[in-house]
Order: sequence, then C-alpha cells, then structure tokens
Amino acid sequence: MEKFATLILVCSFLIVLVLLLSCQATSDEVEEEREFNYEDDSEKGPARWGKIRQEWSMCNKGSMQSPIDLLDDRVEVVSDMGRLQGSYRPRNATLENRGHDIMLKWEADAGFIRINGTLYQLKQCHWHSPSEHTVNDKSFDLEVHLVHQSPTGKNAVTGILYKIGEPDPFLTSIMDYLADISGTSEKQKVVGMVDPKQIKTGSIKYYRYIGSLTIPPCTQDVIWTIVEKVRSVSSEQVKLLRVAVHDGSDTNARPVQPRNRRVVQLYKPTVEEEN
Repeated sequence: MEKFATLILVCSFLIVLVLLLSCQATSDEVEEEREFNYEDDSEKGPARWGKIRQEWSMCNKGSMQSPIDLLDDRVEVVSDMGRLQGSYRPRNATLENRGHDIMLKWEADAGFIRINGTLYQLKQCHWHSPSEHTVNDKSFDLEVHLVHQSPTGKNAVTGILYKIGEPDPFLTSIMDYLADISGTSEKQKVVGMVDPKQIKTGSIKYYRYIGSLTIPPCTQDVIWTIVEKVRSVSSEQVKLLRVAVHDGSDTNARPVQPRNRRVVQLYKPTVEEEN
C-alpha cells in the first residue's frame, strides 16, 4: 500500500511538472513574436535588445554590429575579390510573418553563394523598411536580405537596396500571397516554386565587410555583401510588406551601428573583367 501511495505521488509530481513546462513553452512562443520591437522609446526597442535576454547581450556589447553606414571616403576599393559567385535554383517556398518582418523561406536546397572557397546555402530572405544600411548617411526605402549559411553554421548575408520607383518584378510575382497574409491572421502562406534568381542584383559591384545579424541575437562574424546598385520598388509594395506584418509599426529597421575601425571594401572590376 505504501509503495502504491509513493507511485501515485511520483506520478502526480511528473504530471504537474509536464504541465508547468508546457505552459512555459507556450508562453515563450507567444512572447517570441513581440519580444523585441523597433520603437526608440520602448523597453523592447533596439537600444535595449541586449538586456531582454542574456543570449542577446551581443546586441549591446558587440563591436562588429550591423547595419553600418557605407561612407565613400572610408571604403577601400579593390579589384581582386571577384564577382559574386552564386548558383540558385527554383524550390518550394513559404511566406512567414515573423512578427517583425515578412520572411520567404525555401524548404529545400535553393542554391548557394561561394565566398573565399566556402559554400553558403541560401535559407531565406526578408525585407526591412526603410533600409538598414545607409550610403553616405543616406537611407533608402527598402532593403532585402538573402540569408545564407555554411555547413558549420556561419552566416553570409547579401543585401540589396531599393528606392521608390518602378515596381520590383520579384515582389510583383508574390504580391497576391502578401495580400493574402495582409488580409488575415495567418502567419504562413505556401507560395510554391520560387526561383531566387528572380531577385535581381543588377550590378557586379558590391561592398563587403564583417558584421552581425541585424535582429536578436545579433550574432557576429557575419559576412555582409551589399550590392552597390540601388534598385527600384513601388510605394505600394513597400506599404504591403509593412501592413502584412500586423505590428502597427512604420519601420523595422535597426539604427546604424558604430563601424569601430572595421575594413569596408568595395569591389570594382578591372576593365578586362567588365568586358
């Protein structure tokens, strides 16, 4: 009888423990969506990201944070880095509202870029408005980030800047799906086959520097490639990207971070390479 009572007590304890852990997991998932924001005067704003979670401390303490301002008089012009080496292919993709941006995530191997002999596989892309990186203190209306990862977990991000003008063809191709997310409380929308090559760069010149992810946990040692040419996007497309998030904010751009003597290179090909 005593053994039976002990068994009942142990079982009751385990049930309570499971329920507590389940509640905690659910709470974490809910909080994660709105755990940080972009409001300057908010307790969850960019200046306090590093204090929200211990594992986000790099957001405040890191010395190689992104984004930065790309100043012409501080850029080292080089011609030996070579053109961007990318190989992309169409794969199924899903649009996802992450609570702070809209992300397009490829479900399988959608290709890669090669940097210094290392392959970085394309994982997803997402948009920030206005742009996070600036050029000579000038910001732009939109910035897309193509996030790649190496087999060892290192990140490489390609950024493309946009100003208001003609509609962007790639965004035009997914506008209906964006509108679907915008008009409902759905967090995901299956898009189907999406070819990353349709995200045009339009330039062989690019900036290169070592920085960080621009959202928590602000992981450093990210290889950043910012395409020099600024492309065009319509004001309707920028607005829809913001409305679709449902966060009530007009921006999702982290402020520019200190450069801290980091080297920023600008690849300009030789005349022979251009031809």
